[in-house]
Amino acid sequence: MAAEGDVDLDLEAEENCTGKPAEKPRKHDSGAADLERVTDYAEEKEISSSDLETAMSVIGDRRSREQKAKQDREKELAKVTIKKEDVELIIGEMEISRGVAERSLREHMGNVVEALIDLSN
Repeated sequence: MAAEGDVDLDLEAEENCTGKPAEKPRKHDSGAADLERVTDYAEEKEISSSDLETAMSVIGDRRSREQKAKQDREKELAKVTIKKEDVELIIGEMEISRGVAERSLREHMGNVVEALIDLSN
């Protein structure tokens, strides 16, 4: 029978055979200290209300310009005349909805060939 000391030696031999190094708790402790330093710095930094208002106004202006450009583009596309036969052709060939077919035709100024090429890519 094996004595208690023999069992301990067997366990140590199995651990060494796997090739896994022993855990190093100090390595993890240093990372936690680094994290605390970063967190402390972020907590001390304050954002002034004027900077916040400026940033919000810039974002609002950008959104309104993008919305205006989108509306202008939609107005331009609405002015383009398209033929009903062309829309039906695209719907039949590409098996897409009427709205998508009309939009594609309008974006290509009523040119059926260019619209079909764009839709197939």
